[in-house]
Amino acid sequence: MLHSMLARIRLISLWCAALVMLFALPLAADDVGSTSQPAVHPPAQPVDGPGGAKAAHASVITHTYGEGGTQYWVYEPDGPKPASAPVVIFIHGWCAWNPAIYGAWIDHIVKRGNIVIFPIYQATVLTSPHDFTANAIASIQDALRRLANEPGHVKPQLDHFAAVGHSVGGLLVANVAALAAESELPQIRAVMSTEPGKTTNGSGQPFVPLSDMKKIPATTLLLAVAGDNDRLVGKSDALRIFHESTTVAAENKNFVIVRSDSHGTPPLVANHLAPIAPDTTYNTSGAAAAFHPALRNPGVMIDALDYYGFWKLFDGLCDAAFYGTHREFALGDAPEQRYMGKWSDGTPVKELEVTVGGANGEQPTK
Repeated sequence: MLHSMLARIRLISLWCAALVMLFALPLAADDVGSTSQPAVHPPAQPVDGPGGAKAAHASVITHTYGEGGTQYWVYEPDGPKPASAPVVIFIHGWCAWNPAIYGAWIDHIVKRGNIVIFPIYQATVLTSPHDFTANAIASIQDALRRLANEPGHVKPQLDHFAAVGHSVGGLLVANVAALAAESELPQIRAVMSTEPGKTTNGSGQPFVPLSDMKKIPATTLLLAVAGDNDRLVGKSDALRIFHESTTVAAENKNFVIVRSDSHGTPPLVANHLAPIAPDTTYNTSGAAAAFHPALRNPGVMIDALDYYGFWKLFDGLCDAAFYGTHREFALGDAPEQRYMGKWSDGTPVKELEVTVGGANGEQPTK
């Protein structure tokens, strides 16, 4: 018990240190930009398409239900309010239970026309990792019941069901996808596990359990995504999910590395916190807001790695799974998938590195 608690405290400390380091990056970038050379800036968000700024809805309706480890938030598209919509499960990283930490990404997904369910699978920092998956599944089950049965909600399209998660959440979305059938959940058609970790702690002992990935159905579209500068969880668990999901058809899954690029100012750094996209309009006003210094400067961490990387990949994956469109933006090592935009001087941003299913690629370390 003491060993497990110490391991959790150590991981929290590493997370906080990583936040502080990442928060300092824009200051360093400003110094670089003060030279006599013309500043070179990263690409802006594309106007439309996967990862683009174009939105089908102008506003978001917010609800929260439950308590403790089974609390969750529901975000529904509005302006106009649709009668029904696809459902996206968005699962946060370790202790990142304030939705504001991912608020801009949540906002992007909802305004594209999706319901987002955001489970809070941790009652406190000391919640056992062995309870995370069960807590998340309980929240999702309750959310779907409410959406389907309570008046006033946008009704869930259960045949259009997807999941995305970051860090510990990246492990949990893979677990939920594997356990969906036995948990009486709809099949998750599109799954993106973003910088997942960690299944082992610093001493190599089991930490967050990974379910049997062979239970993920063959028709699932699956992305396991790592950052090339992620020194907190690395890429081993992303590789595990990619390689162990042997039932998923080879053409339906990719392992993707998002690459850092320091050609211009500010640099694009694919570290463990790169998927964070703060928006304080999603702040829950809890202690977590002060816990994360990233929330003090919204917009700092929203960049081309989001627009052309994480957001584009997940948008394309959902479009492919739900409507049979935009597959080339998410799967198959196509130019559209690898493309990351251009710096302001016309230099292409370093492309995504893609390993397709069935390839003899890198294996996870033990």
